[in-house]
Amino acid sequence: MARALWRVVEQRGIAHASVREVAQEAGISHGAVQHYFATREEMLVFAMDFASEQTSLRVAEGVGELGNPPHPRDMLRVMLTEMLPLHPDARATSRMSAAYVLEALHNANIHTHARDGLTHGRDLIEQIVRQAITDGHISPDRDPATETNLLLTLTGLTPLIELSVIEPQEAAGGAHLHHRCQSSSSASASASASASASASGPRSSGLRASKLPPRPSPRARRSPGR
Repeated sequence: MARALWRVVEQRGIAHASVREVAQEAGISHGAVQHYFATREEMLVFAMDFASEQTSLRVAEGVGELGNPPHPRDMLRVMLTEMLPLHPDARATSRMSAAYVLEALHNANIHTHARDGLTHGRDLIEQIVRQAITDGHISPDRDPATETNLLLTLTGLTPLIELSVIEPQEAAGGAHLHHRCQSSSSASASASASASASASGPRSSGLRASKLPPRPSPRARRSPGR
């Protein structure tokens, strides 16, 4: 039923996401849907929770293919990629999420539920950023909250992708370029710090960003499973 709702939203828009139309799309009776969901609101919340669960499973799968332990940069890349509509699975979730946010603007219960979910997701990313700073992968003078917000601005590419302003591969390339620019900047800062330390005394630790392993190629995604 959740997938039927996604299809209705994707093909016809959130205005058509009624119990009756979802039942028709799922090929079951209107009463069968009402047996599980008394209201449209309950159905929307269930569909969004299921979408979040499926995204988490894909992120876990992607992280599982990384090294052990996975580098925080690569973990963030996997998580942020799943937030962009770069493949069919993520596109279905992205469109459902957009519709859900619009619904939340005018429904207090959905607003609270959506806000809690988004807050939880942001907190997970900030935890990774904080750990990366602690482990020396990110300069200690960086603010974790600011770095997290900057990373999440990449998800702002979603409407540009959906409306064909830019191609999905351009968005992915932009994310990789963003990382390379940061790495290049960190490497330059590290080189300058090392040169200064060599001239004035014991060598400082510098930044480790210049020693990060090469970024793996984006892996192929499966066909939509939700």
